[in-house]
Amino acid sequence: MSQPSIGLARLAFSTYAPTLVSTIGLGAVYPLIALTARDLGASVGTAAFIVALLGVGQLLGDLPAGQLASRFGEKWALVGACVIDAVAFCVAWQAPNVGVLGAAVLVAGMSAAVFGLARQAYLTDAIPIHQRARAMSTLGGVFRIGMFIGPLIGAFVVTHFGLQEAYLLAAATSLLAAVMNLSLPPLPERTDQAVAGRRLGFWRLLSDHRKVFATLGVGALLIMMARAARLSLVPLWAESQGIDAATTSIIFGISAAADMLLFYPGGMIMDRFGRFWVGVPAMVVIGAGLVLLALTHDPVTVGVVAVLIGLGNGISAGIVLTLGADHAPVAGRPKFLALWRLFADGGNALGPLLVSAVVAVAPLAAAVVVMGGLTLAGAGWLARWLPVAPRLRRLDPGDR
Repeated sequence: MSQPSIGLARLAFSTYAPTLVSTIGLGAVYPLIALTARDLGASVGTAAFIVALLGVGQLLGDLPAGQLASRFGEKWALVGACVIDAVAFCVAWQAPNVGVLGAAVLVAGMSAAVFGLARQAYLTDAIPIHQRARAMSTLGGVFRIGMFIGPLIGAFVVTHFGLQEAYLLAAATSLLAAVMNLSLPPLPERTDQAVAGRRLGFWRLLSDHRKVFATLGVGALLIMMARAARLSLVPLWAESQGIDAATTSIIFGISAAADMLLFYPGGMIMDRFGRFWVGVPAMVVIGAGLVLLALTHDPVTVGVVAVLIGLGNGISAGIVLTLGADHAPVAGRPKFLALWRLFADGGNALGPLLVSAVVAVAPLAAAVVVMGGLTLAGAGWLARWLPVAPRLRRLDPGDR
């Protein structure tokens, strides 16, 4: 007989705390990457490209992450990802030129892909089905909290010690997270079916689950596209309305605070009533917020709309992770989740690219409206494919 699932409360230190610690380090250096590139002589365009390499690294790392988690297990994939992350940040700390910095950022993105995949796969196995959405929403919420606190700590380090020392902070948090991950409780024993699934290839999994990827996988892509687009559009729109950088930062901070308020209630709604009742309303709120953004013209109205968008994004924290976990088969689960994350990370990259493409041929207001319209269309797509009532398969502990 296999062991029962691990409860949510038991994972607070061993799962969520390492995620918070590592995300604080990432949040501390994320706003500084472009500045570091500029200090090393990069142009503005090159500096933006260096920042983008973090997302490129995540895309490149998604499928290898599935292989690593399947081969070595989630616990050691997490530990290894944190150690590699620390090495990458140490290299960035001493980077003599833009090329070395870019390589370090790319590796950090790849290690982030391994970390995210292993964490999702671990929670999928560890958490009982009736708590799954709360577990994944809490994971999304912890990430948001880390990305909110990280820049504040990073600003303190830069002010008192210097720009480069922030990378040492990130390396230290990654090493601390690696040590904390060693305390992960053992997972319930996997069945022969799960073990045999390690031999399944990505193409086989993609073919076997093509309907899921063609429907809900596209939905995950649309959710991430909307989230990424808002991060570009809100500050760009604020600047276009003559709002100064300091005020824009305050607006962004208030929006981020609103983003953190609703992740656990969102998880409870998904667990009790179904994924539909978070996924569809959240996309409607974000889409409507983006359309309304085109009507704003001063700090107050931009701030109100930014908070509205933040609330929509916050309540949907963890929904992409939850949907992936809901449909991940026992056989080949880590590799399935790697494919799932490839769709999500693809949306994360596509959002800013679409904004750039529209702005290249039309005013910024057109990009705001277009992305708002696409997000509302995404709400319709999710309404078509998400069941209105919960239809979760009851997992026997023995199928793990």
